[in-house]
Amino acid sequence: MSTRNTLLLLTLLAFFEVLTVQGEEYIPRLDRSNMVTMRDGVKLSTDLYFPVGATGNLPVILIRTPYNKKVTLGWSNVYSALIKKGYVVAIQDLRGRFESEGVYITANKERLDAYDTVDWLISQPWSNQKVGTAGCSYLGETQVALAAEKHPNHVAAIPMSSASGFYIPGRAWQTFSGGAFELAQTTGWFASSGSQVFYGPPPAIDRETWFKSEQSTHFSTEPTIDFDDYLKYLPTLPTSTILDRAGVPPSEFKSWITSPPDGEFYRNKDYATPHDSYNVPAIFMDSWYDYGAAETIEMFHAFQKNAQSELARNNQFLIIAPGTHCDYTEKTEDYIVGERNLGNASLNYTDIQLAWYDYWLKGDKNALTDMPRIQYYLMGKNEWRTSDVWPLKNTTHQSWYLTGMGKAHSRLGDGKLIATLPESDSQDTFTYDPANPIPSLGGHTCCTGSDTEAGGYDQSKLELRNDMLVYSSDVLAEGIEVTGTLTASLYVSSTALDTDFTVKLIDVYPDGRAFNIQEGVMRMRYRDSLRESKLMTPGKVYKIDIDLNASSNYFAKGHQIRIEVSSSNFPRWDRNLNTGGNNYDETKWIKADNTIYHSKQYPSKIILPVIE
Repeated sequence: MSTRNTLLLLTLLAFFEVLTVQGEEYIPRLDRSNMVTMRDGVKLSTDLYFPVGATGNLPVILIRTPYNKKVTLGWSNVYSALIKKGYVVAIQDLRGRFESEGVYITANKERLDAYDTVDWLISQPWSNQKVGTAGCSYLGETQVALAAEKHPNHVAAIPMSSASGFYIPGRAWQTFSGGAFELAQTTGWFASSGSQVFYGPPPAIDRETWFKSEQSTHFSTEPTIDFDDYLKYLPTLPTSTILDRAGVPPSEFKSWITSPPDGEFYRNKDYATPHDSYNVPAIFMDSWYDYGAAETIEMFHAFQKNAQSELARNNQFLIIAPGTHCDYTEKTEDYIVGERNLGNASLNYTDIQLAWYDYWLKGDKNALTDMPRIQYYLMGKNEWRTSDVWPLKNTTHQSWYLTGMGKAHSRLGDGKLIATLPESDSQDTFTYDPANPIPSLGGHTCCTGSDTEAGGYDQSKLELRNDMLVYSSDVLAEGIEVTGTLTASLYVSSTALDTDFTVKLIDVYPDGRAFNIQEGVMRMRYRDSLRESKLMTPGKVYKIDIDLNASSNYFAKGHQIRIEVSSSNFPRWDRNLNTGGNNYDETKWIKADNTIYHSKQYPSKIILPVIE
């Protein structure tokens, strides 16, 4: 072999060796059930997944969960990919959950427990002193709680669907909307995951030694729950005892359903808030058919506005997908959300997350290119859009007014939605009977146990009910992009001391299918304050503003914009029994005749953020 060929061979061998090292995939080694001591002496069980063969000091990704650390690794392909790339992945049972000590209380000591856990992680001899956080839903909540404590070694976060960890008055843990209790979602979560009862070894046996043993792997720490049996009780009254009657283990549920939406019980919880300061770069992810898109946008703004450094302020990013809760699917060429086809919503979520951690925890400055500040999916147009700011530039708030001749009952009625003040002075009255509420169909929830709990579904059959008022625009001559926060402003009255008014925004397709876009509710006793209730005067006209959260939808040429107005959406929201009583401890109800006014004096309308 010639010298030239020898040098070429050596060069190629060296090149492939570099490729092998750079592309090396490490296999995981589990060091389970390490009991990490918190500042009050309570010990939290933590699994460590090490990349076998990785040398030097290693970065760590922390995942804190109430859902059993043993099963969490398989929830996202990102976690395994991180280990293969040389990260340590630490997964911890929250206080009072599964293997961890203490009593489980939702949103209790979560900030300090997370802070103390980071302290422990960076004290390990293998640590490179950099900790990132990962996870969706409750696992996202724990990230924003830690971010509010500003641990200096918490250098990167990706809170996914984490709105329930951010305190907005009356929206704590997404438990209430407009003062109405999120019955199906909150009760379903406590039924399946809210237990304060967990099993472990007797006190005389060392807890860490026990859970590290082979024997413990055959032992279940959680009680058995018959969720299907619970679902039989969901429609029954009183609502405060649903879980008791279903035989579900003890939880905090009664305190949640019996407390005012913005009462002391919720304000004393351990959430991140708009008033906290933050100092960690973060990518916020959420979905338009999830429950907290508007709150996630608020968090994104708070992390920017209240950042303690320019580094943190300039490194906040937002991605809002079209799907449901924690449904971040890589390739979705024909993405069906509920029943609605939203086209090709593909996005490289895994690559985005891995690059984010590589940049901040490994110092790989080539990992991130020019990622847009904001990426959002425009439903209906079915394409990803980008922006540097939110609200979007060129946003105008258009008012679409309700009108008709008093017969807007059902989609067969005379209800119209127009862009100018109505000329006629009219009103629509319907009877709301709590014994026959309008059933929930799709929407913006999770954890309910229903096959149709979230997403876009054709509402046209429900729109044949006479206890629903339907107002539709003319067929659109050109398309309209609606992206941002949605509000309905209604003038209403009732024969009852208390009742609900619900609003749903609908995209009506040329073939008559009517897909829900967003929805909101107002419990009238909380019209002035979510802390203190005030009953209605029967027959008096009240102006109410109903928050419809946020969305992004293109109402295409040939479609119609529609809103539905009623007084129930069950079991998403608990039924208002119309008596003026507590609702949660009542078993009797009365019917209510509820009225919507639409005229120049009472200009009921929906306000749409239209992008010019």
